[in-house]
Amino acid sequence: MTKIIGIGNALVDVLIHLEDETLLQTLKLPKGGMTLIDEVQLTAINNATAHLLRHRATGGSASNTIHALASLGDNVGFIGSVGDDETGIFFCRQAEARGIETHISTVSGMTSGTATTLITPDGERTFATHLGAATQVVPAEEFPAIIRKQSSSQDILHIEGYLVQDHQLIEQLLREAKAAGMMISYDLASWNIVAADRPFIQHLVADYVDFVFANEEEAAAFSGQQDPEEALRILKEQASVAVVKVGKRGAMGCHNGVKAFAPGLVRKVVDTTAAGDFFAAGFLHGWIHGLPLDRCLDYGNRIAAEIVQVVGTQVAADRLLAALEYS
Repeated sequence: MTKIIGIGNALVDVLIHLEDETLLQTLKLPKGGMTLIDEVQLTAINNATAHLLRHRATGGSASNTIHALASLGDNVGFIGSVGDDETGIFFCRQAEARGIETHISTVSGMTSGTATTLITPDGERTFATHLGAATQVVPAEEFPAIIRKQSSSQDILHIEGYLVQDHQLIEQLLREAKAAGMMISYDLASWNIVAADRPFIQHLVADYVDFVFANEEEAAAFSGQQDPEEALRILKEQASVAVVKVGKRGAMGCHNGVKAFAPGLVRKVVDTTAAGDFFAAGFLHGWIHGLPLDRCLDYGNRIAAEIVQVVGTQVAADRLLAALEYS
């Protein structure tokens, strides 16, 4: 049975609904993007939003994808690190409760990472991320041993684009996984991350990646093309399977010269947090079960349509499975 292992920042999302976009401007946070913050900035955000309701859930891009795949019944694992605090305990217990094989390090003396997720009335989410212990993703000497256990050429390492900020780490991870015979799934994660490090990300995709996932903004930042179809054309020259998500309209993809499109299924948007992460889960679920490209895109759309109807990153497994039954 194909196994999918995610590696990324082990975060706990703190979801806060904003009354309008004023606070984003005040805090100088680009709407729809991800900004790394320090403890001073985190304190400022907490003070500015103290009067608003908040909700806590497991987070982190790759982690979200793995949690969704676990709910779909797939064989999954996750590699990451947390601090020795209650937030880290919460993250680990949530993963274990879903049957995820965890390779999570506990870093003494550090706080666990959090992603303050500011949700505007249109459902768009803006991340202010304090990484904390999440930066210690995995001890370099331990990663090869973990990966060697995944000896099948059908196994997949799913990695989030947020790790690109540590060039040496992400390239080492990808090199070790490819040497072990694994396929690489890479989610570009955020347009501003791609724009800030475009040449290096292009190198990673061209040299290591089998599956690349991007939304319209990320695809444009990667390719320099505003037209999603033109961006897809450039992405498919770099990776075996390229996918560009076009919001409510759906998603398009290309594999071995075959292009496909699946229309969107979103009926109601409450919160777009983890929409892309859940799309990747639906797509990969279809792929490892041998479905054609158009069905994989459709599966991604169906799973993404479920998560945007709830606040946060948690949706019942039976609801996700039911969404696929009607495909």
